Amino acid sequence: MLSLLWLIPTLPLAGFLVLALSGKYLGRRSIAVIGTSSVALSALIAILIGIDFIAAPPPGFVFRQEAWTWIAVAGFSPGIGFYLDALSLVMILVVTVISFLIHLYSTEFMSGDDGYARFFAYMNLFVGSMCILVLADNLLFLYLGWEGVGLCSYLLIGFWYRDSGNGRAARKAFIVTRVGDTAMALGVFLLFTHLGTLDIQSLMQRVTQQWPEGSELAILAAGLLLGGAVGKSAQLPLQIWLPDAMAGPTPVSALMHAATMVTAGVYLIARTHVLFSLAPPVQLAVAVIGALTLLLAGFSALAQKDIKRVLAYSTISQIGYMFLALGVGAWSAAIFHLMTHAFFKALLFLSAGVVIMTLHEEHDIFRMGGLRKKLPVAFWTFLIGSASLAALPLVTAGFYSKDLILWQTWSSQGGNPWLWAAGCGGAILTGLYIFRVVFLVFFGEARAAAPPDTRRPGLRITIPLIVLAAFSIVGGWIETPPFLGHLTLFSDFVQHALPPAQVVHDGKNDETVLELLAIAASLGSIALAYLLFLRYPAFLHGLMLIPELARIRKFWHFGWGFDRFYEFLFVRPYIWLAYADRNDVVDNIYKMAISFTLRWLQKVDRHDVIDYIYSGLAELCLFLYRALSATQSGQVRRYAAAIAAGSISIIFIGIFA
Repeated sequence: MLSLLWLIPTLPLAGFLVLALSGKYLGRRSIAVIGTSSVALSALIAILIGIDFIAAPPPGFVFRQEAWTWIAVAGFSPGIGFYLDALSLVMILVVTVISFLIHLYSTEFMSGDDGYARFFAYMNLFVGSMCILVLADNLLFLYLGWEGVGLCSYLLIGFWYRDSGNGRAARKAFIVTRVGDTAMALGVFLLFTHLGTLDIQSLMQRVTQQWPEGSELAILAAGLLLGGAVGKSAQLPLQIWLPDAMAGPTPVSALMHAATMVTAGVYLIARTHVLFSLAPPVQLAVAVIGALTLLLAGFSALAQKDIKRVLAYSTISQIGYMFLALGVGAWSAAIFHLMTHAFFKALLFLSAGVVIMTLHEEHDIFRMGGLRKKLPVAFWTFLIGSASLAALPLVTAGFYSKDLILWQTWSSQGGNPWLWAAGCGGAILTGLYIFRVVFLVFFGEARAAAPPDTRRPGLRITIPLIVLAAFSIVGGWIETPPFLGHLTLFSDFVQHALPPAQVVHDGKNDETVLELLAIAASLGSIALAYLLFLRYPAFLHGLMLIPELARIRKFWHFGWGFDRFYEFLFVRPYIWLAYADRNDVVDNIYKMAISFTLRWLQKVDRHDVIDYIYSGLAELCLFLYRALSATQSGQVRRYAAAIAAGSISIIFIGIFA
C-alpha cells in the first residue's frame, strides 16, 4: 500500500482539473460526485497506508517515494518526492478525513449556489495543496504546497466576489500572509546557501553538524521560518487576516481552520524542530508568541457578536496553544492538540453553518436564542464541540490534549510558571466565550432573527456532524494522564519522528495538583458563563453600561486595535505614495520646484537681460517635467520596451567599451 502514497495528493488535484476544465458542462450531481469522491478516495488510501505503516513499519519508520526530478541546474536538483513518517502520517490522515467530511457536508450546504463547480474545484485544489505541503520531502516542494494553500485561501475567502467586502477580506488574507511567506522564502534561501541542500532530512542533519547551538545563522534561519509560520497560522503580529476570512462560505471556514492553512505553520515548526532546538531564543519566542496570542484572541472572542468570528478568534487562540507547546519542546503534545482541534473545530463550524442556514444567513448571536429544540442535531453537535473546546474533563478529546500541553508547559525544560499561567488563563477564557455562544444561541427565548426554516438538514449534513462529534469525544482517549491509566499511544507513535519533551519536574503529586487546577479552570469557566449569560444577564448588561468597560469591550471587539495600527503605519502611507497626484509622487516634486522658480522670477525686473537666463531655466524645468511625466503613461508595453532598450544598451556598452 505504501507505493500508492503519490495518489493522496494526486486524486484531489485531478478532481480540481476535471472540475476546472469541464465543470460548466456537468450537472450538480456529477460535480458533487467528482469533488467529493476524489477526496474520499484520497482519505481511504491514507487510512489503508496508515494501517499498513503501523502494522508493518518500514525501516527506520520512514518511507520515501521519489516521483521525478523537478529541476536539475548546476548540481541543484530538487525532486517531486514524498516523505512519510509518523508526523506526516498523522497530518495526512487529519487533512484527508476531515476534508472528506467537509466536502460531503458541502454537497448539500452549497447546493443552491451558482458557483457550485467553481467551489468544489477550489476546495479540491486546497486539499491537494495541503497534502503536498505535509508530504513533501524537500523545502522547495513544501513551499509549492505552502503557496498553493495561500492561493486557495484567497479564492475561497472571496468566493462570493460580487460583494466588495468579501474581495477586501480575500486581498487582506493574501497580502498579510505574503509577509510571512516572504520571510519563509528568505529562510529557505539562507538554508540552501549555507548548507547546500533543500532535502528536509539532509538539511536537519547538516544543521546539527555545522551549526552549534545558539549560532547566529541558526537563529536567523529559525526566525525567518517562524515568520512564515506566524503568517500562515495567524499568530501575533500577523493574526489580523483570519477573523475577516469568515467572509467565505462556512465549509471553507471549517476546512481552513480545521484541516488546512492555519495548521501549516504548526507543521512547519514541528517538521524543522531540529533547527528550532538549535536556536533557543527563537524557540522561546515561539512559546511567548503562542501564550500572548491565546490570551489576546480569547479576550477578543468574548466581545464578538458574529458566531463565525467567535470561532475564528477561537482558532487563533487554540493555535496559540500549539505554538506554546512547540516553544517549550512539547512537540507531540502540539500535534496531539492539532488533531483534536481539527475534530471539534470542524464540528463547531459545520454546526454553526446549520444554524446560519436555517436562520436565513443570520450571524448575530444576539438575534438568535431558543434553538435547542428547533435544531436538535445542531444543538447537540455544537454542544459536544464546545465542551471539547472548553476541555470538559474526562469525556472530551480537547481535555486530554490541552491538559497534556499545560502539564508539559509546567514540567518541561523549556517551560516556566508564567507560560503555564497564560495557558490556564486561556482555558478560562475559552470556556467563557464558547459557552457564551451556547447559552445565547440555543437557550433562552427566541429573539429578533427570522424564524427557522422548516426544512431540516439532510443526511449529507447530518452524517459529518455525527462522525465529527464522535471524534470530538473519543479522539483523545489514546493519550491519557496518569490518574486515568496513563495511555501514551499517540506520543509513543509520534516520537518516531519527534523527540519527547525533556521533563525536569516529574513529581506525580505536582501533576495531580495541576490536573485538578486545569479541571477547575474548565468547569469554573463554564459555570461562570452560565451565570453571566443565562442566569443573570442583567448583571452583565449593567456592567457594560460603565463607560470604561464598554470602551474595553469595543477595543477587544476590534482585535486590540491591530488593524487601525497597521492602517496608519503601512496602508495609508502606501496609498498616498501610490495615488498622490495622478499616481506619480514625482509630479509633486517637480511642481513644487517649478512653482518656487516662477515665484522667484516674478520678482526680477522684466527688462533685465538676466531675466532671459532664468526664463530659460524655467522653460528647461518645464520641458524636463513634461518629458519625465510622459514616461509615466501607465502603459506596460512602453515600460517593457524601455527596459529592453536599456538592457541592450548596457550589454552594448559592456561589449564594446
